[in-house]
Order: sequence, then structure tokens, then C-alpha cells
Amino acid sequence: MCKIISIINQKGGVGKTTTCINLAVSLVNMGKKVLVVDLDSQANLTMGMGYANPDELPIKLADLLQAEITKRTTGQVSDIFSKENYILTAHGVDFIPSSLDLAGLELVLMNTIGRETVLKSFLEQFKNEYHYILIDCLPSLGIFTVNALTASDEIIIPVQAQFFGAKGVEALLQSVGSVQTYLNPQLKVLGILITMLDGRSKFQREVGEIVQDSFAEYTKIFNTTVPLSVEVSRGQSQGLPIVALKNNRVSEAYNEFAKEVLSYGQ
Repeated sequence: MCKIISIINQKGGVGKTTTCINLAVSLVNMGKKVLVVDLDSQANLTMGMGYANPDELPIKLADLLQAEITKRTTGQVSDIFSKENYILTAHGVDFIPSSLDLAGLELVLMNTIGRETVLKSFLEQFKNEYHYILIDCLPSLGIFTVNALTASDEIIIPVQAQFFGAKGVEALLQSVGSVQTYLNPQLKVLGILITMLDGRSKFQREVGEIVQDSFAEYTKIFNTTVPLSVEVSRGQSQGLPIVALKNNRVSEAYNEFAKEVLSYGQ
């Protein structure tokens, strides 16, 4: 049974894309078939998978969602829906790339009937092919994020161990609650993942405790925490997931995190 999980936080710089890539690769290494959707027009995930110039790719997510919208409004099915034309693979992970074109699609999406369910409709075709579909969300609570929440079974919230990062989770959980009420009653918060934790910093350790104290009664806090490391940026610049680099604290953390995610699905 396929599970769709959005990696989401409206605050940027908290490790969403890093978490999405490394969770995907770890799950593949554990024998799961995974599709990742880059739902951010900045295309950081696409670049992190080794495609330095995503705008030059022939077919991106914006094209596919536009085709889905056209199918709804005119009944015309585009031949770009042939999967071999747009699914890329890197490090064993299948993924759908993004580009700056996605930002220009927002107005079109806003004027589409059933606009909140366009991504959900598009992803239906993959449910029999993958164990997991991971959505790398953009750092906002706009219509694309609402689409991701409507399409998802669960969400994971990466939170950097900083005061304002912890405060931002409150607004996100409110938005999740609205989607649960009006669009997707089955949506669950799988948990909060604390990222970029500097174990040497007393303040960051205290913020981690604040996250535990503030949100543990509302949702699970993953046992795994992801340490701060310059190796992450170095790997991203080379198009390499951190889990591809052995004997690294961050890669070990993400492998443990993937085991936690798998255990919750059993």
C-alpha cells in the first residue's frame, strides 16, 4: 500500500529538502520503491539530485500539473503523461523535477475548479507502483502546500532547533487542522523531526526541550535528531545525498530516521 508523505514547514532553511532526499535514499536502501515530487519552484531538490539546471529539463512538474488542469477543463489528455518522458532517477530514487515555471502556475491553479485536489488527482496514477511518495513542499502555506496536504496521508515537520522555528510550528499545525476539517480528514501528522542540532550549544539543547514540551501532547517528536554538519552542504553542491557519504553522523541519523518512519507504518 502506497503512503504519501509531505515534508513541510512554512519556514525556510529548516532542512526540508535535505530530509526529503535523504529519507528517500534511505528508504530505497531498505528495499522500498520511492517517488519524490519537487513541489518548490526553487527546485532545490532537483538540483540536490544532480540536475544543476532544472529549467533546461524538457518536462517539469509545472508542465504535468498544467496538463492535469487542461484534462479537467477540456477533457484533453496530453501525451506528456507518458511516465518515461518525465520521471528521472538518481541514487535509486525516482523523482519528478521542478523549475521556476511552477511559480507561474499558481494563478492558473487558483482559478481551477477543485484547485485543492489537482496534485492529488495527478498522483493517483502512481499509487500501485511505489511504497512511498514523498513531497518536498515549498516554504509557504499557499495553494501548492494545500494541494500537498490534500494529497497526503501523513506529514513530517522538520524543525530547526531555534526559537522562531519552534514558534512557526503552531501556525503550521493550525493550517493542517483546517485541511483535516475541510479537505482531508485522514491526514495525520507523523511527527516533528529536529534538524541541524548543534549538540555543543546549550541554547539549542534548550530549544529542543521546548519543542518536546510544547508539541509532544499534540504530535510525536521523532527520537532521531539530525546534527548540524558542513558535510550536508558539501554533498548538496556535488548532487550527493548525505547518506551516500559513509561514516558520517548526519547519514547515520537519517538512516535511523528512516527506520523510525518505517516502524510507524507497521
